[in-house]
Amino acid sequence: MYPDHTHSEPAQRAVEVHHPTPYPPAVPVSAPVVPVQPGAVPAVASIVLPDGRVVTGYAIDPARPEPAATKPAVSRTAVNVALGGVGFLAVCGGLILLTSFIAALTAFITQLITLAAVIFGGWIAVQVFSASSHRAAGTTVNIRKAVIKRNKFYG
Repeated sequence: MYPDHTHSEPAQRAVEVHHPTPYPPAVPVSAPVVPVQPGAVPAVASIVLPDGRVVTGYAIDPARPEPAATKPAVSRTAVNVALGGVGFLAVCGGLILLTSFIAALTAFITQLITLAAVIFGGWIAVQVFSASSHRAAGTTVNIRKAVIKRNKFYG
């Protein structure tokens, strides 16, 4: 299924070697030096070290701390209390609306049940009165030919 592995010599290839060409170094163009007087002459400080050496240099301005953040006009506690009060009022209002909705839904369901009872009761009344008016007109039942099934009389 697979071809037999045969040992063969690697192919000879012509190899070219490329040597990089260096770029000539850039010659910096020096701008003419123009003496500039500083706006203010900085103060020179000298410090005598414990071993007797003297170190002279310019004074460094000390690092200034960032200005403290200004306090807001209203404290954070007051804002949190106000937001909590607004949230509490929103929850109370939602509960009142939920209670009103449940009461209205209960009234609606009660009205539907009452309507169904009235309609069903009327239908039953029509069935009772219409059936009794037809039989009450002098129906004679021959008992010997009558069939009684499951406690119902069929005449």
